[in-house]
Amino acid sequence: MRIPQLSLTIDNNPGQLIVPCDLLAKAGISIVTLSLADHENFGTLRLIVREWQRAKEVIEQAGLSVAVTEVLAIEVRDQPGGLVELLRIFDEAGINVEYMYAFSARLGVSAVMVFCFNDLDAAIFALARAEINPVSPVTLYDHLDEA
Repeated sequence: MRIPQLSLTIDNNPGQLIVPCDLLAKAGISIVTLSLADHENFGTLRLIVREWQRAKEVIEQAGLSVAVTEVLAIEVRDQPGGLVELLRIFDEAGINVEYMYAFSARLGVSAVMVFCFNDLDAAIFALARAEINPVSPVTLYDHLDEA
């Protein structure tokens, strides 16, 4: 259920994004999904990769700092109001969504989104109460292999 996500801070200048992406490519590590958020002088690059431990080592060996955060991938009904239904579960449980981003792949008729919460355990509990199971890393990666 929990998926490790790598986060890097990179300078907000031309040529900086290619550095970690090139490191992973040369190591034969595919990026499953990513998000890049800009700030005034830097960007936050968030990556989900299948071999996260090896990816972390490769990035750190190049002298870059990388943090690991556990996130959830959750199926969202791909129709108007689908995201609202899911967000309402967290709102009613008092759980803050710190950030989220869409996944490019779909599982059946559902979209998949990646969420980071202020309290991951509470989010998992709220989802279980609503009879929603987060997407497991195995399901996510196997589905990508089939696509």
